Amino acid sequence: MPKPLIALDADGVLLDFHLGYAGAWERAFGERPRERDPLAYWPMDRWEVDRLDEAGRARMRAVLDEHFWSTMPPLPGAVDACHRLHDAGFELVCVSALESAYEAARLRNLRDRGFPIERVIATGNASETRSPKADAIEALRPVAFVDDYLPYLRGVPGQVHTALVLRAPNGSPNTGEEVTTLARSVHQDLVEFVDHWLAQEVP
Repeated sequence: MPKPLIALDADGVLLDFHLGYAGAWERAFGERPRERDPLAYWPMDRWEVDRLDEAGRARMRAVLDEHFWSTMPPLPGAVDACHRLHDAGFELVCVSALESAYEAARLRNLRDRGFPIERVIATGNASETRSPKADAIEALRPVAFVDDYLPYLRGVPGQVHTALVLRAPNGSPNTGEEVTTLARSVHQDLVEFVDHWLAQEVP
């Protein structure tokens, strides 16, 4: 019998995109930014960084490269939380709104950090009313899907348990009526989701 699947987002669920962003800024501009708001949802609000002109944006894009996507640090407790799911009999797959060119880099990042994950599906992040991840989730048919961005739960099949990680509240998109209509459960981080999930009678 195949193991039941759990699909996990990467940035904000498994990996610390904010710290990765600060490192990329330092690579691009030679100075590590100071923290402005540790509770900010978006990295541009968390770090004391300038709004970039076109030349600055080009410099920043240049460092969002293979190195960036393969060296992001894990979020506290995330590796252990994944091992708890794995040891409980679940297969884990990462579904990330990432360009397909960096799919292998993301998988290498997860494996190097010790995550028990052998597959990454990069969906791109086209802005639509339906989640760019919905088709992948429909094809995978996982028992649960965990993401930290509420709009990415739109269009996910109803039989999938959708878990929303809230994380930082300031400027968060994870508010409003859709929290209750799209998310079957809500958690502060992946560790809290795993505590909740493993306490349930799941298939």
